[in-house]
Amino acid sequence: MIPIAVPLLADEEADAARAVVLSGWVSQGPQVAAFEDEFAALVGAPHACAVANCTTALQLALAALGIGRGDEVITVSHSFIATANVIRYQGATPVFVDIEPETYNLDCTRLAEAITERTRAIIAVHQMGMPCDMAALVAVARRHGIAVIEDAACAAGSQIRMNGQWEAIGKPHGDIACFSFHPRKVITTGEGGMLTTSDAELDRKFRLLRQHGMSVPDIVRHGSQRVIFEEYVLVGYNYRMTDMQAAIGRKQLERLPQLIARRRALAFRYAELLGNIEGLRLPSEPEWARSNWQSYCVRLPDRLDQRATMQSLLDQGIATRRGIMCSHREPPYAGAEPRHDLRQSELAQDHAILLPLYAQMDSADQERIADAVKGELAR
Repeated sequence: MIPIAVPLLADEEADAARAVVLSGWVSQGPQVAAFEDEFAALVGAPHACAVANCTTALQLALAALGIGRGDEVITVSHSFIATANVIRYQGATPVFVDIEPETYNLDCTRLAEAITERTRAIIAVHQMGMPCDMAALVAVARRHGIAVIEDAACAAGSQIRMNGQWEAIGKPHGDIACFSFHPRKVITTGEGGMLTTSDAELDRKFRLLRQHGMSVPDIVRHGSQRVIFEEYVLVGYNYRMTDMQAAIGRKQLERLPQLIARRRALAFRYAELLGNIEGLRLPSEPEWARSNWQSYCVRLPDRLDQRATMQSLLDQGIATRRGIMCSHREPPYAGAEPRHDLRQSELAQDHAILLPLYAQMDSADQERIADAVKGELAR
């Protein structure tokens, strides 16, 4: 069986986690602080705040911006449902915009028509690691005084050319960027997330909100030679990352450049193997973007049945996943008609499949996958 993805974890990560277990400090502590510093340096962000997962990161981003009941947040339906759910968590209303069929990202030409007097923020998803057109998106947002949150769940290690130079996703290019370290992502801590920002006040709010609004962090109280009584200055959450996760994350960060290089080589090879198949649409990387290729998504000809094709590949020992889900088709969001046409989002869900891609793949794996895909189209 060729799986859809395999995290690259080895003795270094196991040894790092073991050292934390033996240290006696396993909850949020010095390893989390070091992970935050190293991640911020890697992406070029002044501030980075580690949390339990990317869903909590996105919710804290909205909460720190003061977004709540009566507000609207523009995003794509074509994303994991957490992107829409966090808007609902805050009592706000998600407004869905369609995607570009080439990149599977938000179509910035449709953005202005979605903005109303209630719009407070845009959540731009870097889908499957492919950078969204942040230059175009931020320009629209700034003209309307709207905050920009980057759902960079899949995009650790991706780059975008801004103002003539290559910059890491997470710098950030909007107000806040949010990352995931789930096992399906390029680097993993099992579960885990990160927020980056250039705004010190937003970072302060993240840190309060992730730990029940506690005015003094645990590590400060436990390390003090004087008795400290903390206060709880707002209603917060328990959204902390553990030191065991952070220790693993630090080792994963060391691997990231090599992982990105490997995944980009695999994506290039897929393009060679699959590029001459009539009717098969391959993913497109804009000239201003460098994807980490968290996933490799191909669009099947409309005549092919997506589920039947995936089942046939699975029967041949090749795991795939369907095209990215559309939240507006799920029961919690199906009560109201979408305000905007979402045709491209629906076509992507119904006709695209994700092929296996992970660093440990070899050339024989890719050739076997390509041959199987060719066989399905020939049939």
